[in-house]
Amino acid sequence: MEVAEMTEKEIQSIKMSTLYELRLIFTKGEKKEYTTEEIVELLDKIATAKEQK
Repeated sequence: MEVAEMTEKEIQSIKMSTLYELRLIFTKGEKKEYTTEEIVELLDKIATAKEQK
């Protein structure tokens, strides 16, 4: 589905699910503190995984 075809509700749902994924990564991980580089790496992994779907 192209972005132009998505409704505002669908876009908001995707944003919220991505934030929830991040929340799970941070709360379920063993680490309690992350560097900026580690956070960027996690964001890159999520973005790459979403592109492959």
